[in-house]
Amino acid sequence: MQYVALIHADEGAWEALSDDERQQAYAGYMQLSTDARAAGVMVDGNELAPTAVATTVRVEDGQTIVTDGPYAEIKEALGGYYVFDCASFDEACEWASRIPAATTGAIEVRPVHVDEGAAS
Repeated sequence: MQYVALIHADEGAWEALSDDERQQAYAGYMQLSTDARAAGVMVDGNELAPTAVATTVRVEDGQTIVTDGPYAEIKEALGGYYVFDCASFDEACEWASRIPAATTGAIEVRPVHVDEGAAS
C-alpha cells in the first residue's frame, strides 16, 4: 500500500539556517531517499517551493478565484512530501520518522488511494 508522508515545518526556521546547516539537512534527505530506494519503498518525493510563491485557487458560485499566497496562514507549512510503498502503516511511519524535518516539525502520514484500474 502507498502512504504519503507530508512534511510540515517552520519556513522561518529553515530560512534562518546557515548554508552549512542547510546542506547537512539536504544530505539527510538524500540519504533517506537513497535508503528508501534501496529498500524498494520509494515511490516519489519532492521539496515544495516556499509559501511565498504559492497561489490558491477556489471556485465559488461558478467563479474561479485565484489568490496569491498559501491556502492558510500557519506556522508550520507543507514543505514537501515522500510517497512510500510499504507493507503496513507502521512501516510507513518508521520511514516517516527518518525524514529530517521530523525532529523540528511534523510528518503527517496518510494512506494513498491508488486506482489500480487507471491507465498509467
